[in-house]
Amino acid sequence: MWILFAFGSALFAGITSILAKCGIRKTDSTAATAIRTIVVLAFSWLMVFVAGSQNLVSAIEGKTLLFLILSGLATGASWLCYFKALQLGNINKVVPIDKSSTILTILLAFLFLHESVSLPKAAGVVVIAVGTFLMIEKKDVERKETAGNRWLLYAVGSAVFASLTSILGKAGISGVESNLGTAIRTGVVLVMAWVMVFATGKQHMIREIPKKELGFICLSGIATGASWLCYYRALQDGPASVVVPIDKLSILVTVAFSYFVFHEKLNRRSGLGLTLIVTGTLLMLL
Repeated sequence: MWILFAFGSALFAGITSILAKCGIRKTDSTAATAIRTIVVLAFSWLMVFVAGSQNLVSAIEGKTLLFLILSGLATGASWLCYFKALQLGNINKVVPIDKSSTILTILLAFLFLHESVSLPKAAGVVVIAVGTFLMIEKKDVERKETAGNRWLLYAVGSAVFASLTSILGKAGISGVESNLGTAIRTGVVLVMAWVMVFATGKQHMIREIPKKELGFICLSGIATGASWLCYYRALQDGPASVVVPIDKLSILVTVAFSYFVFHEKLNRRSGLGLTLIVTGTLLMLL
């Protein structure tokens, strides 16, 4: 069942990127992140009560709670970087870099969770790395220090924090029901997101958000909540080094929707890169 949950996570994650992009055309990404986190938190706790696991809060050990909090902080940092990158850059460039967190996640899972790395997994890491490089234009790499390419730095930051999220999340939900664990860490993300809103003086922007974009932001929050619930249920039962690559197949959903919604097309180089990323991901499932 954990494989089905992993694929469900990929589907909803792919939809999340498109909905979020629609919601931050005029809206500040930090303010949007804070609002959508409220939706995710409400969705998460709803699932906690549906599953009847609300009474298990007092049974959570201190060490487990610490990892959940750290995972939430890493998630918050990843979200802030990711949606800033989405706001500044092309979605077909941002998403592949974010998904490259698979590579770092596998290395961290090997070092800290002692998960095995087979030959197919190692080959998959190499293929994904090459595919990600191909999906980034050469000029984007050469100009990454310029203002016009700040999205690249934010996208890389998103990938790094996302990999830390997976490892810390895996450690944090080993002794707690997955829905409850997701709800607790989402609360941490909510606090972090709103601290960033007030720290950057963007709280006044909340009232200026267009209703249409607010709707997309809320829908992206619902999609994120569904993705998270599937993702951490899969992580609870399956190895992180396999669950994470499946989740990253959401790039196929994102690229397909970006073509129809934003009319963003892949050139031959980017198409080859996408093929390699998918191939590498499938190799890691062997």
